[in-house]
Amino acid sequence: MRILLAEDDNLLGDGLRTGLRQLGFLVDWVRDGNAAERELRTQEYSAAVLDIGLPLQTGLEVLAHIRQARVMTPVLVLTARDAVPDRIQGLDLGADDYVVKPIDLNELAARLRALVRRAHGQVQEHFTAQDVVLIPASRTVKRSGVAVTLSTREFDLLQAFMLSADRVLTRSQLEQQLYSWGQEVESNAIEVHIHNLRRKLGSPLIHTVRGVGYMLKS
Repeated sequence: MRILLAEDDNLLGDGLRTGLRQLGFLVDWVRDGNAAERELRTQEYSAAVLDIGLPLQTGLEVLAHIRQARVMTPVLVLTARDAVPDRIQGLDLGADDYVVKPIDLNELAARLRALVRRAHGQVQEHFTAQDVVLIPASRTVKRSGVAVTLSTREFDLLQAFMLSADRVLTRSQLEQQLYSWGQEVESNAIEVHIHNLRRKLGSPLIHTVRGVGYMLKS
C-alpha cells in the first residue's frame, strides 16, 4: 500500500516513515500542507496520514480542499491528546479516522489497513480470490491452504489486485501502487511480477485485458 505522510516534525516523520516501511507500506513523506494537497490531487495513494499542525496550510485545510475537489483518498489525521475540537472538526471535514500523539506505530498501521479495506468495501482482515488468501497484517499468502512465498513486490502487486478485484488496472496504476519516490521502475517490471504470480498462484487468477491492462478475477 502506498501512503502519503504529511508531517513537519523531522524526528517524528522519519520515525513514522521508517516504521511504516518496515511494516510493508510504501511511504512518500512531505513536510507542509501545500505539498500534501498537491500530491493528493495528482497522485494515487491507498491512504494519507495528515498532521493537524502543518505549515503553509494546516492538515484540516488540506482535508477541506481535497474533499471539495472530490479526492476520496482515505485520510487519517494526527492530533494532540487534548485536541478534541480538532478531532471533531477533522471528522466533520471528511477525515476517516484519527490517531492521538504519542503514536503507537502498530496501532497506526492497523488503522491504515482498516481504512483501506473499508474504502474498497472489504470488511474482513484478509482478502480472498478463488483459492488464494492474502493477509495484509502478517504479509502472508496461501493457496488452497498452503503457504506461498512471494517477494515484496509480488506481495504488493497481489494486494493491489485484491483491493481492486474484477476491475481492470493499467500498468501505470500498478506502478503507482508498487513504487514510491526515488525508486526506479524497470520497463518490464510489472510484466515480470505478473508472470511470477501466475506461476506461483495459477494462471487463471490474473487476466490480461489486451491494450488496457490486467484484472484479477475474484
